[in-house]
Amino acid sequence: MENMHDDEMEIDLREIFYALKKRIFMILAVGLLCGCLSCVYTKFFMTPVYTSTSSMLVLTKETTLSSLADLQMGSQLTKDYTVLTTSREVLQKVIENQELNISYKALKSCITLDNPTDTRILNVSVTYPAEKAKAIVDELANVASSYIGDKMEVIPPKIIEDGEIPTVQTSPSMSKNTMLGLLAGLILSAGIVVVITIM
Repeated sequence: MENMHDDEMEIDLREIFYALKKRIFMILAVGLLCGCLSCVYTKFFMTPVYTSTSSMLVLTKETTLSSLADLQMGSQLTKDYTVLTTSREVLQKVIENQELNISYKALKSCITLDNPTDTRILNVSVTYPAEKAKAIVDELANVASSYIGDKMEVIPPKIIEDGEIPTVQTSPSMSKNTMLGLLAGLILSAGIVVVITIM
């Protein structure tokens, strides 16, 4: 009984293999078509976005900037500043100043904050369409610096590097989306062939 089941399984797999081999050109054609459609959709229907980054230096009242205590205090403050930089009040001020037609939650999703290990540097990045990314990240750094200094009653973070106008888009990736479309087409068409063969 078990041998019969194994023989049936072997026959089924063999039939599936030959079915796929017989329709290989159709499967490749569908894959290429999906890849081309994905490429066209990415090119004409997806908005390219760019990333611009500004850097701030967290200052403390200590004068010995190289001391361990100062570095630890600065690192702790950086964590607080990370939260305050994306606070609702700061983001709404940026939206108002830049006349953006989005909610503060939508703007927050465009922001990435990074604090390199053992530094008091806070990198603020904004991913947004075209050169607007630079304007937003610069405005965010300025508003956040003033807001932090006022609310925490500390020396405001010093902006040490403004954002640059980005020249290379962050997303979408034409090659990546084309490959995903190609793979999806191949898998879908092969799956249909397998289902038809089994049925």
